[in-house]
Amino acid sequence: MSDALAGRRVLIVEDESLVAMLLETILEDLECQIVGPAGSVEEGVNVAKAQDIDAALLDVNVAGQYVFPVAECLKERGIPFVFSTGYGEGGLPDQWRGHPTIQKPFTEVAVRDALAQALSA
Repeated sequence: MSDALAGRRVLIVEDESLVAMLLETILEDLECQIVGPAGSVEEGVNVAKAQDIDAALLDVNVAGQYVFPVAECLKERGIPFVFSTGYGEGGLPDQWRGHPTIQKPFTEVAVRDALAQALSA
């Protein structure tokens, strides 16, 4: 399954540097190309609009702001994404439920499976 992720360009939007570094390590292990990490919603929106990316991992709460503007940009471009949150899917507004979601703390397997699910949808 991880072969399906090899070479994919994945945007990370995450404000906590340790979590961003963990995600980078996981994505490197999955042979993904890392875009970012973007540490703010504004930066995430700019990257989501302009960069050539295959998927994204979005922390729901980025420096006190919700990441949904980034999700909207990705949705408009048809780019799949995975939410990352300490609250699980239940912490998402109704309109965003149903998108692949990983709950912190997450494992490499959870990240891999959620990205694979997002990319195959």
